[in-house]
Amino acid sequence: MNKIKNIFKQMSHDPVLCIAWILAIISAIYVHPDKKYISYIDFRSLGILWGLMIVIQGYRENSLFEKTGEILLKKVSRGYQLAMVLILMCFFGSMLITNDVALITFVPFAMMTLNNCDRQDLMIPVIVLQTIAANLGSMLTPVGNPQNLYIYGLTGMSITEFISTMLPYTLLTAILLLISIFILPGKWEKLANTNDNHSVVKSFGTPFQIAVYSILFIIALLCVLRIIPYQIMVIIILAVVAIMDGKILLRADYMLLITFIGFFIFTGNMERIPQIKAFLSDVVSGREFYVSLITSQFISNVPATLMLSDFAQNYKELLAGVNVGGLGTLIASMASLISFKLFSNDFKEKRLKYVITFTVMNLIFLAFLVALHALI
Repeated sequence: MNKIKNIFKQMSHDPVLCIAWILAIISAIYVHPDKKYISYIDFRSLGILWGLMIVIQGYRENSLFEKTGEILLKKVSRGYQLAMVLILMCFFGSMLITNDVALITFVPFAMMTLNNCDRQDLMIPVIVLQTIAANLGSMLTPVGNPQNLYIYGLTGMSITEFISTMLPYTLLTAILLLISIFILPGKWEKLANTNDNHSVVKSFGTPFQIAVYSILFIIALLCVLRIIPYQIMVIIILAVVAIMDGKILLRADYMLLITFIGFFIFTGNMERIPQIKAFLSDVVSGREFYVSLITSQFISNVPATLMLSDFAQNYKELLAGVNVGGLGTLIASMASLISFKLFSNDFKEKRLKYVITFTVMNLIFLAFLVALHALI
């Protein structure tokens, strides 16, 4: 009974999940539940997303990402080098471990490291840039974030086509991040006792477990690339992890999976109401980039993807729009809230300054990427 209460309590604190299911229930009033409901749900995307969550949680349990960061940080000696490592770990890491996990892992790591190095002056700009780096680095690959995984599976586009679509935006982001790093305060100041300051990982996983999770990660990637059926991937990951470290199976973000199902039901029902389907198709078609970008500012980019995908004609424009749309407001990408909450826990008195810095820097990056879209 307590577990059930905890689930409902967690659901009540997740506004996106609540919105998804409120919309699903309202839509069910007009399109009564029937056998077609099951066809709404993209089980392949859900299965792959679950598998990646489990494998990445296994990596986190073994402190693989923190240890990698610690090794890199031992080679830095100045402020700009420290900032560069912390930010680029999020940028490149998010391409494989998702933007959410990159921020959950590397933002606390950055806060601890900056405190140890007595560089609190870099705290807000570095965390904001980490957030931008994770949100935009993740757009290059199908596994970088949930919306990419869903669009990649939905459209059947090749991996080459997917990456080539997002590569110009990724390259411009990399340039903007490097420019931002070199205008940070105290960038040339030397760091004292860097070897001691960066020893923040208390324990490291066993080589055996890391090797097993690496094999499982490769299996998940082969599934994403449509080489292995998702059912086989799910069975393998479930069986191996249950035997090796069963508690990891409880650490996937099941609330996100339930949110997806709610939006699947809502959008599936909307497509079956002729008047609404015609209206939404008319609004979205030919304007996928800008409609998805604007929608993301209010409901975040993952729900925007699920809501608009059934009515879009140009999926490349939708793909670019929801990824660039992760910039802007604090809720444009739910991953951004992760950084904000982590920062707020330790620096409640600086929340307003963080939000202002976050908004200004996001709008600057957004302006450049929208301008790029207009040119290509």
